[in-house]
Amino acid sequence: MTARPSVLFVCVHNAGRSQMAAGWLTHLAGDRVEVRSAGSAPADQINPAAVAAMAEVGIDLTEQAPKILTVDAVEASDVVITMGCGDACPIFPGKRYEDWKLDDPAGQGIDAVRPIRDEIRARVDRLLAELLPAGT
Repeated sequence: MTARPSVLFVCVHNAGRSQMAAGWLTHLAGDRVEVRSAGSAPADQINPAAVAAMAEVGIDLTEQAPKILTVDAVEASDVVITMGCGDACPIFPGKRYEDWKLDDPAGQGIDAVRPIRDEIRARVDRLLAELLPAGT
């Protein structure tokens, strides 16, 4: 892993789960971690319920836009977290891969998105503790 670890969050539409995860990691790690997100079939816009749920915890996703998953993004990342994107993510030796099983917020109201947001926060906290152990 590089001196400044890099994480790529991937889901199908890059409109909900991966955007919330990237928002949390950016918020919690600041510039200590390079954060990317992408989707295998990006949506036209970020899920409004995901934007609203993150706004409730002080994280603004309004300037974000879904991005297409590229081989370059995977290759440039130390850790690749997939969230239901199936086999669309290219595999490179030496990368750390995790698949986070999370409900898809697509088409859900904010009441259904809040628990997904909170579960993502808990997982990002654990990931951050592994990437930046205490004292680093």
